[in-house]
Formats: sequence, structure tokens, C-alpha cells
Amino acid sequence: MRLDKYLKVSRLIKRRTVANEVTSAGRVFINDKSAKPSTEVKEGDVLRLEYFNKTLIAKILRVPTGNVSIQESKELYEITDEISKTQEKE
Repeated sequence: MRLDKYLKVSRLIKRRTVANEVTSAGRVFINDKSAKPSTEVKEGDVLRLEYFNKTLIAKILRVPTGNVSIQESKELYEITDEISKTQEKE
């Protein structure tokens, strides 16, 4: 599955167009490598999303074949770390 679609289906980012813009801006990394919107994701990959004021690190547990419910979307990934920009400065 494409990275931008995975971000939308997993609800890490609410809209696919926003996911596409964020990845195109170089703020999403897979296994510490900058990723494009079309990059294929697979189970076991580690995502790092750099938001405006925080960095979110998540491990992909499952890649769905289509759309999933809100309850199922939380089972697609595991958040391993969340760092706010104020914590980084300390």
C-alpha cells in the first residue's frame, strides 16, 4: 500500500491530500529514510512523522487491503514514541 494511503486509512493523518503534502515536504520517514507519497509500506516498518510541534514514531503492525473502520485503524500501528518540540530543546 502507498504511504499516503496508509496514513489516511490508519487515520494518522485524516485526509490523503494532506498526507501527500506532508510526505512531499519531506516530513515523513520510513526506517529513517525520507519517504515519498508513493513509497510502499510493509509490516515492521517504522514511521517517523514530523508534525508542526511534535514528532510521532510508530511501528506498522498490519497493512490493510482496503478501507477499515475507526476501531480497526488503531490496530494497524503501535506508537512507540511521541516527542514534542519543547522536549527536544531541553
